Amino acid sequence: METREMHLETTKESYGSVNREERLENENVGWRFWRKRRFVVGFLAFLGFFISYILRVNLSVAIVAMTSKSAEHEPEFDWDSKLQGLVLSSFFYGYISTQFLGGWLSARMGGKKIFGLGIASTALLTIITPPLTRVSVYVLVALRVIEGVFEGVTYPCIHSIWAYWAPPLERSKLATLAFSGSFVGTVFAMPASGLMAEYWGWPSVFYVFGVLGLIWFAFWWYIVADKPEDDPRITREELEYIKASLGHTDRAQVRHPWRAILTSPPVWAIVAAHFSENWGFYTMLTQLPTFMSDVLNFKLEKTGFLSALPYLVMAIVLQCSGQLADYLRTKNVLSTTQVRKTFNCGAFLCQTVFMILSAFVGSPSAAVACITVAVGLGGFAWSGFSVNHLDIAPQHASVLMGIGNTIATLPGIVSPIITGYIVRDKSPAEWRIVFIIAGSIYLIGAIIYGLFASGERQKWAEDRKKKDLPLYINEGLEVDDIVK
Repeated sequence: METREMHLETTKESYGSVNREERLENENVGWRFWRKRRFVVGFLAFLGFFISYILRVNLSVAIVAMTSKSAEHEPEFDWDSKLQGLVLSSFFYGYISTQFLGGWLSARMGGKKIFGLGIASTALLTIITPPLTRVSVYVLVALRVIEGVFEGVTYPCIHSIWAYWAPPLERSKLATLAFSGSFVGTVFAMPASGLMAEYWGWPSVFYVFGVLGLIWFAFWWYIVADKPEDDPRITREELEYIKASLGHTDRAQVRHPWRAILTSPPVWAIVAAHFSENWGFYTMLTQLPTFMSDVLNFKLEKTGFLSALPYLVMAIVLQCSGQLADYLRTKNVLSTTQVRKTFNCGAFLCQTVFMILSAFVGSPSAAVACITVAVGLGGFAWSGFSVNHLDIAPQHASVLMGIGNTIATLPGIVSPIITGYIVRDKSPAEWRIVFIIAGSIYLIGAIIYGLFASGERQKWAEDRKKKDLPLYINEGLEVDDIVK
C-alpha cells in the first residue's frame, strides 16, 4: 500500500513526461473496457442514470393503472386530468431547486458523493411511496417534490466527475455513455412498469425499482473514485495519460467568474438548447402513455412497450452520435464548434418537423413512428449541448450544468400542467396543440444555438496553471482547447 501511494504521488508530479508510444500501446485494450478505469466510471454512471430515470418515470406509467378502469380492476384513485398534471409535475418542483446547489457542492466535495447519495435517497423515498399515496394525493405530491430535491443534483455532478476523468477527445463518448443510461432506463421502465402494474399491482413498480437503486449505490460507493489519482486500481499509464491531457487545477482552488459566466453568449446558447430539448422530452416522458391511451386506444401493457420505443431509439442514437462526434473531432473533419452546432441544430430541425407531423397523421402506427423519430433524434442534440460545458469551461462545467439544468427543468414543471389544461376532452385536436408547441420550441432552440454556441474554451475559463505544465503533444490535446 505504501509503495502504491508513493507511486501515485510520483505520478502526480511527473505526468507531463509520459511516453506517447507507451501510452498508445497500453490504451489498446480492445473490448475489455473494464481495464480502462475511466470507462468503468462511465459504465457505473450509465447505471446510475439508468436507475435515476426509472425512479423518475415509473409514476408516468403507474398513474394510468392507479386512475384507469380496466376489466381486471377498478381505479383506486379518482384524479382528474389537472390533478394528474400536478402529480406528474411535482417531482420537478424539487428537482429545479438543487441543480445549482448540486453543481456547486460537487465542485468542492466531489461528484461521486453527491451523485451517489442523491440517487440512494430517491430510491429510499420511492420504496415508501405506495403507503403514503394511500394517505392523500397531496402527501404523494410532497413526496415527489422531496424526491426531486435529491435527484436534482445528479446531472450537474456528472460533469464534476468528467472534469477529472475525461480526456478532451473522449468527452463526447464518455458523457453520452453516462447520459444514455437515462434513456435506456426509460426504455426499461415503461414496459416493465406496465407489466408489473398489470400483473402485480401498481405498488410493485415502486418497491422493486427502489431496491434496485440501493443495490446500485453500494457498487458505486465501493468502486468509483472522484479523481483518477484517488483510484487504487488505475494503471500508471492511464493515470499519466488522463492527467497529461487535462492538467487541471485543484478543486479547492477553482473560483467561478460569475459575471463572465452569466454574460457569456455560448453559456446561454447551451441553456436555450437544453431547455428546448427538455420541453419535447418531458412532454413525451410524462404524457406519452396517456396520449396513447386517450387517442390511440392502446391497452396498458401495450402502452408501456410503445411508449418506450422512442427512448430505445434515442439511447442507440446517443451512443452512435457520441462516437461519431469524437471521431470527427479526432480526424479534424470538423472543429468542435462545427460538431456541436451540426449535431444540435440538425437534430432540432428534424425534431421540429416530425413532432408537428405526428400531430396530423391519421393512423396510430404513423403517429408512433413520427414520435419515435422526433424523440430519437434528440440523441444527436445531446452530443451537442450536453457536452458543450466541458468544451467552453471544463473546470466550471458542473456549475454551468447546474445553471442550465435549473432552467431546463422548467419544462418538466410547466409542460404537464399546460397539457392538463389543454387536454380536457382527450380529443386529437387538443393533443395536436401540445405537439405543435413542442415542435415550435425545438425550432427556436435551433436558431439560438446556431447563432451563439461555441466549442472553444472561453477566455474567462482559462486555466492559468495549465500554462506551466511541461510541453506534451499527442492527439489527446486538441486545438479547440486552446484559448484564442
